Amino acid sequence: MTDSPPSSIPLLTPEARPELYAQLRASLLNSDADYTFPFDLTSYHKLSIDPFTTETLTPEQLTLLTSNIALCRDIIVYFTSCGNASGYGGHTGGAYDTAPEVCIYDAFFRACPNDFVPVFYDEAGHRVATQYLMAALEGFIAPEFLRFYRKGGSLLPGHPELGLTPGIKFSSGRLGHLWGTVNGLALANPGKRILLLGSDGSQMEGNNAESARLAVAQNLWVKLVVDDNNVTITGHPGEYLGGFSVEGTLGGHGMTCVKVCDGENIPELYQAIRETVLFDGPAAVVAKRSMAPGIHGVEGTSGGHDAVAAKTSIPYFEARKNVDAVKYLELDTVKTKDPKVYKHAGAFNAMRKTVGSTLLSILSQMDPQQLTDTIKIIDSDLGGSTGFSQLQSPFPSSYIQSGVMERGNFSACAGFGMHPNKQGVFSTFCAFLEMLCSEITMARLNRSNVWCHFSHSGVDDMSDNTCHFGINALFADNGIEENDEYATKLYFPGDVNQAKAVVERTFPLISDGFTNAGIRMVFTTRSKTPLILKPDGVTPHYGEDYVFQPGKDELIREGNDGYIVSFGDALYRSLDAVETLRTEHKFDVGLVNKPSLNVIDPAMMEKLAAAKFVLVVESFSTKTGLGSKFGTWLLMTQHAQNGGALCKYGQVGTHTEGGGGLWEQAYHQGFDSLSIQDKVKTMVG
Repeated sequence: MTDSPPSSIPLLTPEARPELYAQLRASLLNSDADYTFPFDLTSYHKLSIDPFTTETLTPEQLTLLTSNIALCRDIIVYFTSCGNASGYGGHTGGAYDTAPEVCIYDAFFRACPNDFVPVFYDEAGHRVATQYLMAALEGFIAPEFLRFYRKGGSLLPGHPELGLTPGIKFSSGRLGHLWGTVNGLALANPGKRILLLGSDGSQMEGNNAESARLAVAQNLWVKLVVDDNNVTITGHPGEYLGGFSVEGTLGGHGMTCVKVCDGENIPELYQAIRETVLFDGPAAVVAKRSMAPGIHGVEGTSGGHDAVAAKTSIPYFEARKNVDAVKYLELDTVKTKDPKVYKHAGAFNAMRKTVGSTLLSILSQMDPQQLTDTIKIIDSDLGGSTGFSQLQSPFPSSYIQSGVMERGNFSACAGFGMHPNKQGVFSTFCAFLEMLCSEITMARLNRSNVWCHFSHSGVDDMSDNTCHFGINALFADNGIEENDEYATKLYFPGDVNQAKAVVERTFPLISDGFTNAGIRMVFTTRSKTPLILKPDGVTPHYGEDYVFQPGKDELIREGNDGYIVSFGDALYRSLDAVETLRTEHKFDVGLVNKPSLNVIDPAMMEKLAAAKFVLVVESFSTKTGLGSKFGTWLLMTQHAQNGGALCKYGQVGTHTEGGGGLWEQAYHQGFDSLSIQDKVKTMVG
């Protein structure tokens, strides 16, 4: 805990950043002219409690601590609900839950700064509201800014990012990825205790098992407080993950000081935390509580995981007689959306949902016994987001609801799919594919049949920001020169109609006229994407008669001046750029859709190699995406090998850390239509 902020990063205050504050206010149409932050931060009591001498809380300490907890929880409900109201979403329950242990440790940090590393390390980065609140209490962030939680450009993204937001002292995001880092911090700070705020979801991840064993073996002074609320995104671990126990798991790794307590009983929680602080070595408190205790309508449910809606938060504050909080949450604000109208773009729909509904249709046509015997679908607690939850009820004998265990779940799919007539079916977010590289290699070597859906690919609509960017999908293309039968295939469709066709063609192991084998991966976005339209601006390019052909690049628009090659959500932005360049700038630019990401289409490559320029536009990383390979492929064409004139080559894609927000991410990375046009103009000369 620091009394005054350092000056390395400008403070997030209206005085230090007047232009940013004005810009954020403008998004509210200046309907907040008389805005006052509805809480008094000075009412937070700067308690100092020495855990080494204070065996039990005094009545006064308990009163002040309880007051602090209530204040923190109210503020968290307020500004995360603002995120929901603005359309940027967020997470309330986790940060709300952990307020008691945060306030207790804050008092420890203040009383004994030399005995602790005074940072609230949190392995569940979506609970970032805690970090923003504490940064505000320390003076790094003006409370007026908190209502812009997760807005594009607000510097308050959905996970903590070191170096972006003042007062943030670490980066965190993917569950179960921080304990190992905290072990290193303990090694770097001998004699000091390191707090790690944990969660039952994070404890499911394999990283934590390795970290626990190292902490025990080296007797590191890592002190966990695990919020065990028995809630994850898709349900209750106590129901779908039989045998899982946080305290049993930690004890099994050799931790001898694991205290289980009622997380809402503050004296009991304090006593448990104190015992772990005094223990010589790694120790943990497992705080049992309901998710979002005291928030009517979401308590104990998965709904508490997300940002509570105004319909829930307004009654919450009405009961607490906070008129100003209610007044602001009642503002008639328009949920955020991309203001641009795109040329030759039809209705917007979610490809990730289409993947699920198409699988539902395919599986429904299978013989029930054959389905049971040959298909196993394993969810990693994200079925609602990947579209797989619609498969759970119809196919209970094939669908396995599992936890936050991507590596093990993928490998289980691969093991099931080792039989030539069986296949495992796996889904998660594209960002988490990075964890699976080794498992993908072993699945390939075992000739496993695994069909995968990675949603939330790219950066579009990713207010969770950089740690959740799905930009390294081509990491999965990690094999040697493979035989075609078991080659790993990566597909990223351009709209919902193509997504349906891709699933229909790539999912069945055996169908009329074709077979599929090995690992097949389909990528989709979190965002909705529009139908790609033909030149008439009305007819869908991918109509009812369209049949997807794996490995074939598809010509969307012919062009004489050069070509843009694109896929996924970058495709409709590229199409808008192409149409605008034609009508407004007289550049005859063509457009190619490359839904088969890691397969060379020789005919199309020869056509492109002979063009005046080729520009790859994508939402993947410029370092690892399609653009990083495509130039080499052009050099391998017969046109180039025979001495033909080489086309100009360029790439546009994700190249910098996220700027927060949803649709704003594409603009921030420069694969919006106008930026694409500017790039083409420089290439055409």
